[in-house]
Amino acid sequence: MGGEWINTTLGSVLTLQRGFDLPETDRRPGSYLVIASTGVVGTHEEAKVLGPGVVIGRSGSLGGGQFIQSDFWPLNTTLWVKDFKGNDVRFCYYLLKSLDLANFNAGSGVPTLNRNHIHPLHVYVPSDVAEQRAIAHILGTLDDKIELNLRMSQTLEEMARAIFKSWFVDFDPVRAKAAVRREHPDWTNAQVSRAACPNLKPEIAELFPDRLVDSELGEIPEGWEVTYLRDILGEIVSGGRPKGGAAEEGVPSVGAENVIGLGKYDFSKEKYVPRDFFKELQRKGAAVRSGDVLLYKDGAQIGRKTYFDCGFPHPECAVNEHVFILRAKHPSYQRYLFFWLDQDSMTQEIISLNSNSAQPGINQQAVLGLPFLIPPDPVVYAFDDISKVLTDRLLASCLENRTLAALRDALLPKLISGEIRVKDAESFLRRAM
Repeated sequence: MGGEWINTTLGSVLTLQRGFDLPETDRRPGSYLVIASTGVVGTHEEAKVLGPGVVIGRSGSLGGGQFIQSDFWPLNTTLWVKDFKGNDVRFCYYLLKSLDLANFNAGSGVPTLNRNHIHPLHVYVPSDVAEQRAIAHILGTLDDKIELNLRMSQTLEEMARAIFKSWFVDFDPVRAKAAVRREHPDWTNAQVSRAACPNLKPEIAELFPDRLVDSELGEIPEGWEVTYLRDILGEIVSGGRPKGGAAEEGVPSVGAENVIGLGKYDFSKEKYVPRDFFKELQRKGAAVRSGDVLLYKDGAQIGRKTYFDCGFPHPECAVNEHVFILRAKHPSYQRYLFFWLDQDSMTQEIISLNSNSAQPGINQQAVLGLPFLIPPDPVVYAFDDISKVLTDRLLASCLENRTLAALRDALLPKLISGEIRVKDAESFLRRAM
């Protein structure tokens, strides 16, 4: 596909309008997204703009771009496209994303973007809307796949957390078996298990007892043990930082700014350590291994945890001195360890260990003294088998998103500028994917 490309101004392609005030106190949760310069910040019962639409940052975070499928409310920290002037909506989104609008900062304090300063900006665009739509389709296909992966990853994480909560927090199988046992005291364990836990494989259901007993953590399944983290950990080590700080290249070093959840990782904020320093960390056991649980021990991110496996985020990576690496004596406990520590109640307990009022921080001895519930090994192994399938798929999806985002970011400026045309981009994608 090819057509005429024209030199024109941004204001000839679209018209930007400042967003609308909506203080948090006035927001009433509803079906419409509330959009700030940094993204979605909530919902409201009323929309100001019909979707699909495009929003960029006006104040604080400048430029960028958000493509909103449904009706929405853009806040006054944004600029939204009021008029697309017959151009393809999603093409306009990618056009705005391709522009470095941060250079047009008009604020003396908080970064601010004035629409009147960027409307005269010169742009080079296809006049044929069909070609605009084809460009947007290629880039949108990659973004749609990324979004699908994100939703799938969220579902996988929710499934793993739901199983953990059911088995190890709410003790649902135990409570169900206890209820059946009261009605049928003469039944065998296998009979009780089948009746009480029809959604579990019989061999798993039979691993759970049918009675709860008191403990220092409250009621727990009979035969399970309350102990301390020190009793199951084989190793707890800190990362490190080379003299002179981060390097320009080398081995990635993970910091709290990179990790924003299980399988959620910001590759754009990575720092590096020299390979010689990384080898020194390896010798000390302080380089990340597959299956490690990471716990941020100081600073603003104290108590944040994550779990790395399957080459995610990298086959080789380091962590800095703000991170504890936790390794259980038995590898099959690693996923259980992560989900145990990542409960809200445990996160609050970890934060309460802060021993430094000036600079928040926790020490090894405090971490080792955290309470820990130990089920019989077969129960942990059963959870590990199930959660491994879910977390492996989750992390693989995240790695695929990195590849897809790199392809999109490589194609975006070339397609939007006309440097490569649609048929060439389609051919490139077929080879790359």
